[in-house]
Amino acid sequence: MFTRPRLLATAAVALATAGLAGCASDAASADAALAVTDPWVKTATTEDMMSAAFGVLANTTDEDVTVVAATSPQYPALELHEVVDGAMQELGDGMVVPAHGELVLEPGGFHIMIVELPEAIEAGDEVEITLELSDGGTVDFTATAKDFDGGNEEYHERDGEDMDMSSDEATAEHSH
Repeated sequence: MFTRPRLLATAAVALATAGLAGCASDAASADAALAVTDPWVKTATTEDMMSAAFGVLANTTDEDVTVVAATSPQYPALELHEVVDGAMQELGDGMVVPAHGELVLEPGGFHIMIVELPEAIEAGDEVEITLELSDGGTVDFTATAKDFDGGNEEYHERDGEDMDMSSDEATAEHSH
């Protein structure tokens, strides 16, 4: 049989546990909607004028998740891009991560472009990025910079049009 003090203590524990479970569930559902794994940023100099962030966006929900923008407290301009038929294109409608699926951000494919570098990005630097979702939610992650030559991809602008990918370093104005 419960005494009044024991009953009150049991009720207090139950309420505290329910409150914590509610918080944990909110955090878990926010984290579970979109997770970023293996994030990294390509090193770049200010002469390069741009870099990019890569990784894997994983959606564990039953609905598609759309990333509509990316921001960083360290870099003033980030853009969502995809390379299609050798041309880099900004994604005005965002990046869709399919329900229970992944979207790989990689050189030569989808990526988050960091433009107008105010300072070099050196190996080991950490870049804070916030993804903004179409439902108003956000996902924060930190990407570590590393040297990457890949296929020696080079990007250059053509009078305000989409950027072309080219392996000809002599014609490239900007490295990615």
